Amino acid sequence: MPIVAYIIIGIIVLALIWFVAVYNGLVRLKNRVEEAWSDIDVQLKRRYDLIPNLVETVKGYAKHEKELFENVTKARSQAMNAQDPHAKAEAENMLSSTLKSLFAVSENYPELKASDNFAKLQDELSDTENKIQAARRFYNGQVRDFNTKIQLFPTNLIAGMLGFVEREFFEVDDASERENVKVSF
Repeated sequence: MPIVAYIIIGIIVLALIWFVAVYNGLVRLKNRVEEAWSDIDVQLKRRYDLIPNLVETVKGYAKHEKELFENVTKARSQAMNAQDPHAKAEAENMLSSTLKSLFAVSENYPELKASDNFAKLQDELSDTENKIQAARRFYNGQVRDFNTKIQLFPTNLIAGMLGFVEREFFEVDDASERENVKVSF
């Protein structure tokens, strides 16, 4: 076999190895993005599970705040049902806003603020908010890496050919919503 044939076969083998390496790298990054999104879901579920307990605790003291409780419940439901990062971020912003209202109302009930159960729920919610923030940062870092990889030449050719698409960041839109829910009094 002539040397030219060996060179051509060598080039084809190298191209295939490169293609497989790029594909595997894209899959690895895509899986990291999905894992990071799963981490956010876990923390958001924990938050959703805390909210009914918090509402019930406040209800025991603040019986005249029916509309507020309904708003919190509605915002929680919308957040739980949101699917993509943009919709999830908007729903989470609304939920944070209603939780701030709930804590503001609790200011009017000193016996509620003194309740051990309420204090424990506040601490757990504060801890969960911190974990959600960390999960968001991790997710957005993974999305940044994935999006960068599929935008760079020549990887973008393979990514487009194989259906890899950019992912959305999980961002908080309003500057006032960039703060954690205030749970300390």
